[in-house]
Amino acid sequence: MARFRNKKKVFVKPVSKKQQATVDHVTGDKIPRSFVFSRYRLPGPLKQLQADLRKLMLPYTALKLKENRRNKLKDFLNVAGPMGVTHFLMLSKTPTAPYLRVARTPQGPTLTFKIQEYSLATDVVRSQLRPRCPQDLFKNAPLIVLSGFGTGEQHLKLTTILFQNIFPSIDVNTVKLSSCQRIVLLNYNKDTKLIDFRHYSIRLQPVGVSRRLRRFVQNHQVPDLRNLQDGWLWIRK
Repeated sequence: MARFRNKKKVFVKPVSKKQQATVDHVTGDKIPRSFVFSRYRLPGPLKQLQADLRKLMLPYTALKLKENRRNKLKDFLNVAGPMGVTHFLMLSKTPTAPYLRVARTPQGPTLTFKIQEYSLATDVVRSQLRPRCPQDLFKNAPLIVLSGFGTGEQHLKLTTILFQNIFPSIDVNTVKLSSCQRIVLLNYNKDTKLIDFRHYSIRLQPVGVSRRLRRFVQNHQVPDLRNLQDGWLWIRK
């Protein structure tokens, strides 16, 4: 006679995702969030540039934002309010040149930039011997550095204010250096009237010490000093 086994039910505790903070602990205002999307159809390289811009704006952006050709700017504005989105980065292509518009929602201002030339993230990685991309590189928002904007012109002041508020503020007294892994640099050249927009991966590294001591500080590993009479001999090597 066959025997029937009573299977016990196994209950798996659902994994709770850690919610992102909504308030900036430095200013007390809500954390800036962004949408990166295109206006009209883009060619392949510009679509990849759009994907690179979305990664640059992480973690406070919609990385997998789905677009439809029928979507209008009003559609994005309608969902921006409930989702706490404060900025739009919009790419477009005309017969003459591509453009990038950066807008503060919902009432502006909007700045329009003509893209003279650009490099994709894949191009930069191919050109580097040892590209740096740790797993937690996009865990925190990048630091922003503005250079050459202190000329006193009104449009440059407006550009400074807009980009200073596109990322969360930091407190230099309480920030963890390990969380600072990226920098967005905007450099204005007053001679050419062009802005260089660059994205860097950075790391904390001791300065003014020997190569051996630098590796010791970074790896936190005790070296083998059994065959040395003095530890200073190891440092001097």
